[in-house]
Amino acid sequence: MSILQSQDPEIHLATLHEELRQIHGLELIASENYVSPAVLDAMSSVFTNKYSEGYPGKRYYGGQEFVDVVETLAIERAKSLFGAKYANVQPLSGSPANLAVYFALLNPGDTVLGLALDHGGHLSHGHPVNASGILYKFTQYTVDKTTGRIDMNQVREIARREKPKLILAGFSAYSRGLDWKEFKSIADEVGAYTMADIAHIAGLVAGKAIESPVGIFDVVTTTTHKTLRGPRGALILTNSEELSKKFDRAIFPGMQGGPHIPQIAAKAVAFGEALRPSFQDYAKNVILNAQRLSSKLQEKGFTVISGGTDNHLLVVDMTSKGLSGKESERLFDEVGISSSRSTIPYDPRKPLDPSGVRLGSAAVTTRGFGLEQMDFIADILDRAVASRSDEAKLASLKAEVSALATGYPLFKMA
Repeated sequence: MSILQSQDPEIHLATLHEELRQIHGLELIASENYVSPAVLDAMSSVFTNKYSEGYPGKRYYGGQEFVDVVETLAIERAKSLFGAKYANVQPLSGSPANLAVYFALLNPGDTVLGLALDHGGHLSHGHPVNASGILYKFTQYTVDKTTGRIDMNQVREIARREKPKLILAGFSAYSRGLDWKEFKSIADEVGAYTMADIAHIAGLVAGKAIESPVGIFDVVTTTTHKTLRGPRGALILTNSEELSKKFDRAIFPGMQGGPHIPQIAAKAVAFGEALRPSFQDYAKNVILNAQRLSSKLQEKGFTVISGGTDNHLLVVDMTSKGLSGKESERLFDEVGISSSRSTIPYDPRKPLDPSGVRLGSAAVTTRGFGLEQMDFIADILDRAVASRSDEAKLASLKAEVSALATGYPLFKMA
């Protein structure tokens, strides 16, 4: 019997059930992944007992010699991984990292240009209910109604008209590549800072499967989970010494107090894993698997926004199959496949029950899936839709999913 089981059986049972869910199910949520046992081990270390306000060599508490070793390793590995001159590894998650950048570069009320949430952007990119949209004046570009892709001519037109102080390129549900150099050209024309939020594609950038904005943009933010396959947390990168000082002050003391050292230790482990040559194979396979899933779903009559993907995710308009996004998410859960409902561009439905679902290949690729298994997933999703009113058939499909999933151990690294 474990210590947790004896001391808190309710939490132990919930943890056990979640582990079983992950073992027997398939994870297609584009913002999720599986970490290695080493990353898990680092997150449960004795560093959770330590309070460490400040930065390496400049702490406000004693007893920091080993904390400094860990944070310095995380910083140096992050810089090496992304080819950056500066890295702040303390942000607790992606939204605080983004807010810290705004805090460092902007004054309240300043104008920022970013991608609209319902076109693939993120809450922290200026949505009115988010602190970013409350504190700053965000104006948004959208995707083309016909192609489902960002129209850089529109971005330039809006930038010329609105004169933003910051132009943001990044997304949470956009399946195509971003033209970093064109964004930079537009920003230079109007005198704006450039910020890339690569939270979703950081692992693909680190794995050299997608061009990096580091060295092109003024600042890059990212989460450390998703395709990067680390713990939940975030990272700020820049090559500017002047801006790096602003970002350090914005994180501490501007936005946060003591950093979460176990998470930073786990980040360091994940960065070390991503520096291995095998990680580049993983990043390449993530994209190949997403593209295979996209093409197979389209062969089966599903409508994929923009007609495909250049990264790890795809957004599917489920009204093409007579379902809403919320209904589809619940249906796929019934057969053991996790997905997330998603708005589609120009969605006529409400955000809590939108028209689409977002699917991602990062987690199943970590598990060892290849093209053949992506074909299986497309087939299961298609059969689930066709059998949505037949509980017996759905139960049979769930058994098929479990049989496949258990053949690929949860902690197998690609």
